[in-house]
Amino acid sequence: MWNRARTLVAVAALLPLAACRAQPSEPHFPGAHRDVAPIVGDTYSTEDARDRLGEAEQVMQLAKVKAGMSVADVGAGEGYYTVRLARVVGPHGRVLAEDIVPQVRDSLSERIQRERLDNVAVKLGTPGDPMLPPESFDRVFLVHMYHEVASPYAFLWHLREGVKPDGLVIVVDANRPVERHGMPPRQLKCELAALNLQPVKSTMLTGGEVYFMAFRIAGPRPEPAQIKPCSS
Repeated sequence: MWNRARTLVAVAALLPLAACRAQPSEPHFPGAHRDVAPIVGDTYSTEDARDRLGEAEQVMQLAKVKAGMSVADVGAGEGYYTVRLARVVGPHGRVLAEDIVPQVRDSLSERIQRERLDNVAVKLGTPGDPMLPPESFDRVFLVHMYHEVASPYAFLWHLREGVKPDGLVIVVDANRPVERHGMPPRQLKCELAALNLQPVKSTMLTGGEVYFMAFRIAGPRPEPAQIKPCSS
């Protein structure tokens, strides 16, 4: 009896160790191989100032956002695009607003409740993974934030899984160096191409150096070790 009890105790002690060993490790991704801009707050004094520029309306028209769509606003911040997307997709559509800063996420959640936007959910992601549910979104928006992504290949590897097969990834950024909070279009296209995301529409937006670019899934998701990083 004593030997059998000791054996059972030993086996029980080894089970948590075996479980830990069975868990898959996080894949290794290439580094950014370029500058990464620090995360900053809103550069506009008020949302009215942004509305006067007309950017959000133009972006949603170019992206062909329609009532009933499911869209994600990744790096949503204070929710400027989130609330405007919610109005366009309407009560039968859905908006997922994601951010990686817990305080920002909490502030946005309060705003969504205050404005009674029942078609919006708020989620906390990580710098390398927005944690989107698979094949769920007609449009995934990355607005004035991609230059702040510290692990672009990990981020895109996870993000593209949230896009529906016929969906689009929409990037809005400024055509200026990353250190000035922009993303040169050539660099953007190269990095997304490394994840088999192909541009299907590109245009400059009204009134400045900001551009719109839409990407579709053009091939299978590569294994992390197969990703070829771009030089800046």
